[in-house]
Amino acid sequence: MAKTFKHPLTIFASFFVLLWLFSLLGVKLPVSVITQEKGQPLVVEGVGKVSVVADMAKITLGVEESGTSLKAVQDSVNSKSKKIKEELKRIGIEEKDIKTVSYSVYPSYDYSNFSVPRITGYRVSTSYEVGVNDFEKINGVVSISTSAGANMMGDISFEVNEDTKNRLLDQARAEAVSKAKEKALSLSKAAGVSLGKILNISEAEGSKTPESFALRELPEAGGGMEQPDISPGETQIEVTVFISYEIH
Repeated sequence: MAKTFKHPLTIFASFFVLLWLFSLLGVKLPVSVITQEKGQPLVVEGVGKVSVVADMAKITLGVEESGTSLKAVQDSVNSKSKKIKEELKRIGIEEKDIKTVSYSVYPSYDYSNFSVPRITGYRVSTSYEVGVNDFEKINGVVSISTSAGANMMGDISFEVNEDTKNRLLDQARAEAVSKAKEKALSLSKAAGVSLGKILNISEAEGSKTPESFALRELPEAGGGMEQPDISPGETQIEVTVFISYEIH
């Protein structure tokens, strides 16, 4: 007996005819499928934010000197650095809040004889990060340091001390977890599934710091500087939490 083959267009047309007949008879066909695989977790995200006014300022300052004798330049830089520290302590800045950031020595070369460059002098620089808890002392720190020999000034940045930051992180973390759980409950109800145990939880920490105030480099030690109007503004501490749930 010979086999008969139906043309693809005939099969395609027959399919739509059957759909039309089913619609007339009120028969419903499944038009969507659930792609969620068994055991695949539900992952939700929650964000917690806490705002706080910064309670600590950090000022970067330093001394730079040049000369032909390395020892003489180093002695000069060390002497001015010692005086700066003494003056800062005199106005109430503690030793632990004066941190050495860098100490560098750069030789200067004469390249007129290209075959053998000759050292003609040295440039020595050292910089410090000064922590200030009393913002009323910020202008005093800048003024006293420059009078004592500081001829480099960096930015004034504002931060939150570690104890306060850790306490606020706990608050932001609790808020983030609460929001993630609320979202998981809402999604499970909407999808008609049940939440099981928590499979995994992770977090990402972030913060938005207030604007820093830039201080220009001084033309010479003890030179004048316009005092900025300083306001720390707010710091926003933010925690994002991801929770994975087993679903049934």
